[in-house]
This record gives sequence, C-alpha cells and structure tokens, in this order.
Amino acid sequence: MNFQALSTSTSIGVIGAGAMGAGIAQIAAAAGHTVHILDAREGAAAQAIANIQAQFLKLVAKGKMTAEDANAAAQRLMPASLISELSSTGLVIEAIVENLDVKRELFSSLEAVCDASCIFATNTSSISITSIAASLKNPARLVGMHFFNPAPLMALVEIISGLATSKELAETLYATAKAWGKTPVYAKSTPGFIVNRVARPFYAEGLRLLNEGAADCATLDAIMRESGGFKMGPFELMDMIGHDVNFAVTQSVWRAFYNDQRFLPSLIQQEMVEAGHLGKKTKRGFYNYDDHATPSMPNTEGLAKRPLDITIFGNSRAASALAHRLHSASIVFVQGEASDDRIVQADGVVIYETDGRTATHRAQANGIHQLVLSDIALDYEKATRIAITVAHQANSQTKQIAIGLFQVAGYHVSSLNDVAGMAVMRTVSMLANEAADAVNQGVCDAASADTAMRLGVNYPRGPLAWADEIGILKVNQVLKHLNDFYGEDRYRVSPLIQQCIFAGTTIYA
Repeated sequence: MNFQALSTSTSIGVIGAGAMGAGIAQIAAAAGHTVHILDAREGAAAQAIANIQAQFLKLVAKGKMTAEDANAAAQRLMPASLISELSSTGLVIEAIVENLDVKRELFSSLEAVCDASCIFATNTSSISITSIAASLKNPARLVGMHFFNPAPLMALVEIISGLATSKELAETLYATAKAWGKTPVYAKSTPGFIVNRVARPFYAEGLRLLNEGAADCATLDAIMRESGGFKMGPFELMDMIGHDVNFAVTQSVWRAFYNDQRFLPSLIQQEMVEAGHLGKKTKRGFYNYDDHATPSMPNTEGLAKRPLDITIFGNSRAASALAHRLHSASIVFVQGEASDDRIVQADGVVIYETDGRTATHRAQANGIHQLVLSDIALDYEKATRIAITVAHQANSQTKQIAIGLFQVAGYHVSSLNDVAGMAVMRTVSMLANEAADAVNQGVCDAASADTAMRLGVNYPRGPLAWADEIGILKVNQVLKHLNDFYGEDRYRVSPLIQQCIFAGTTIYA
C-alpha cells in the first residue's frame, strides 16, 4: 500500500529553533504547511522566523523562489511559547538537545496535549528511537525523521523505525519527506542509524593511518580528494565538523555496540578534544586556521626521470587508464601478459595495486625485491594524484622509477610509508564492509545504504556499488589481509560479503 504525504492543510510543530529546527521549519513552510516554532529560549522562535524569512528573500534574489511564494511561506511561520499551542498540529518534529531524558520528557508533555492522531518525530542523530518512545503511552506514534545540516540544502532524510513504531506512520513520513523535495531512506533504529554508523571508518582509518605514520594530514587528505574523489579528506572534514562533536558520535556508537573494535575511538582525537583543538571553530585542529597561518601542503614528490622500458599488463581499470594516459602523452610502452596481477613493470620495477598487504610483505611473498604498490583511484582517468608505497627490500632507485612512471602519466605522486591497505583502498573497503553489515543486520537495504552515504555525507559513490566495481573478491581479500596483519576483530569480513562470494554474486545481484 502506498501511503500519502501529509496534506499541506496539516499544520506542523517544530520544537527547537536552532540551526536544525529552523532549517526543518523552512522546508515545511516552503512546502505549504503552517509551521509553529517553539523554543524554551525567550525570543528564539521569533528570531528563527526572521532568519528563515531572510533565507526566502535570498532564494528570491537567486531566482529559486518567486516573491509571491516567499511571502506566502513567510506568513505560514508562527512563533509559539507554550506546548499547548501545538495541540492542533498533525506532526511535531523535535530538534532539541541530544539527551534521552530531555526528549522523553518533551514527548510525554506533547502526548498530554496533542490529539491521538498527531505524529511525533525526532530529529535525533544517534539516540535510539525505541528508547525515546518507551515513555509514551502509545510508542507506535514516534518515528525518527533525521535531517542533515543544513537541512534546506541536504537532500537526505533518514526515516527511522523503533521497535514499536507504526509501519504506516513511517511510510506516511517517508511520503511527506519526498513531497518536501527530499530523498528519504528507511532505516531501523540501531546505533548511528545508516550515515553515522557507516561513516565511522572514513574517520577511523584516516586516524589510524596518521597514528602509524603513513603520511601527514595534508597528504592523506589530498590522496582522499584527488585520488579517492571525496569532497574532503578525513582530517579537514573532522576539523569542519568539530572534534568534540565527531568524537562524541564515535564514542556513542562504540558504546552502543558494546565496545565493538570496529568503532574504537582514536586516542589522537581524544587528545585533540582534551587540548581544546576542536577544529575551525577554535581555529586549531589538525590544521591551523589563524588568519596568518601558512596553509598545509601535501607531500608531492619532485620530478623524477622517465623510465624507458615500460610494459603494461592486463586490462584492469588501473592498467587500462595508465595505458590511455601514457598513449595520450606519446610515451612508448608495450602490452604484456603476466602470471600474476601486476599492473605495470618499468625499468625492472614491478607495480601492483594494493591488496591489503604491505609492499614489504608482498615483495617477500612474490620474491620480487623491486616492488611498489599503488593505491586505488575512484576514476583512474580523471584522478590527479596517485599514492605509492615501496617495499623495504627495494633498492634506492625503485621509488624514483615508480615516481617517474606515474608522473609521465600525468599524476602528482605522494609516497606513503609502507602501511597495510594504503589509504583509499583500506578506507573504501571498510566503508563497504560496514555498509554490508548494516544491510546484513536489516538496518536498511543496499540501495538505501548507498543513497544515504552519497547524499548524507557527499561520498562520490555509494560504498556497496564501489565495492562491486572494485570487485567483491578484491574487497574481501583486502579485509582478510588487514585482519591478518593487525590481528584485530576490527577488520572481520561482513557475513553479507562472504555470502556474496560463496554465491558467486555481487552485492547488487
């Protein structure tokens, strides 16, 4: 059965006039609803309305809204000073402090004044919907409706069901979010829901790489942007979010999963929080944001000699793109066949794409001392940077030959110390693994997981679709090698990935 969105004749209550509450109110008013904004702070609701009206005028100036529509939407915004003023609403969305007891008390108060048909929604980003609803006489009426900041611009809305949530009400809010121009996804109430759970490895693996001395923050961020295709690297993103906020979410998810090693918080980030280096808002995080601070630049290798004897092997994405880029640069090479999965050989140096092992381990296993690994790229044709790591057994010329090869192919080259899985490969593999676990545990389906990560945190590709593109066998191999290398449960392979391999299918098959 397809449930209809709430009629625009349904008035909406929004509790909390901060950035998130105001954003939600703006969306609902623009969609045609009368919106009552309530905040415990004196004057906060009126100020939020003034700010929203100013946003409408900006949209008019940009040609994204007519003056008539902006005026009508502005007139639909009403300040409220008492909960009783929300008694006639058909939907109340709370966007207040992230505190379970405070939220429970609020919804109990609402239950006493609102009609039994009124739907309650919480914009919580991490608190269990089941726990919030438990204090209600009718817990079925509470649904999670998690918007992302800034709500008017971010398309994603997670529609989250607790244990008692009415399926019909969840479907009604799904349809309503869609009518408001958003892209909703269904999720089950588990720690972090979809986005805040699946995103943990993006930060965690970056922090681990930093802790292991793989490279500095600026270099790792540049690799994730210019090779991985992410809008921001993990360190600049954590600085923007605020380390207090990011660390608190990580701790919350970790504790909620009973200290699962997959979500283990970082001591590095704990130190940042304790030092008050919270990122942009304190002008000090992984980067210095003082007005006169010198920008941090990534490590980019200097110009190296072009190798003369180049053979490209196979037709993998990496090999095909390298061949095309060399051909475009008029560099002579030959095509060859190999008994292993090497990408290219240049002046005796053999280059493989990382499979989760260190270059040193792979050199020992393959019996090849002059061995280099390259990290993966989202799009090898469009990538501007490639990361490499060199086996400890290699001679002093090996690294320079590899650098020269990738430079003539048009890449900036960044060297990592020899860490397992490198940067993009291990991060994407762990993101895919966590998304697969969420699907396997019934939190959401595969399409919703990918949609949530693309729209909620602007990933260049959904992690499960990306895993299928890399090859589910390769992702499994990377995770197993990481597990072997570190000996930690953190890198255990999701049952869904294992089942896909047993069945010979992709995740989306």
